[in-house]
Amino acid sequence: MTSKKYILGVFDDEDVLLNAIEKTRAAGTRIYDVFSPYPIHGIDDVLGIQRSRLPIVAFLCGLCGTSFALWMQIYMLGFDWPMIIGGKPHVALPAFIPVTFELTVLCAAFGMVITFFVISGLRPTLKVPVMDVRSTDDKYVMAIELKEGTDINKLNDLLRSNGAIEVNEKEVVK
Repeated sequence: MTSKKYILGVFDDEDVLLNAIEKTRAAGTRIYDVFSPYPIHGIDDVLGIQRSRLPIVAFLCGLCGTSFALWMQIYMLGFDWPMIIGGKPHVALPAFIPVTFELTVLCAAFGMVITFFVISGLRPTLKVPVMDVRSTDDKYVMAIELKEGTDINKLNDLLRSNGAIEVNEKEVVK
């Protein structure tokens, strides 16, 4: 097992946190993660996180679902077991729309969920370390990973000057 050290800046207000993130990144410090009790609007842009490509995956999975649904219905009703019902032709595309829509939505949804879990590394045995318990209640926590040769006093002063009410050091065993 490995352990990593982090400097945690604890904040009271989300606006102060967003300002501190901007100034910390401008100082050249890489932020490991930010923890908050609820989603903060605009934090992805401030942290420099790129937009997700999950909509592209959803579109491609939905396209696969559409293709599979149309192929399946055309093959089954047109070639494998052709039936003339009410004078309709073997391949009646308007009748295929409900099944095609349902398989499109099903494949898109399952594809997005599976892709999200794989990319995020989420699995049932995952143990996520809690940096500060108060981040689930009313505080905002900015975690900065300590690398070899990092000046702790400089980071402490940077976080405090940007509005942190506390600066703590934590070692996490992974």
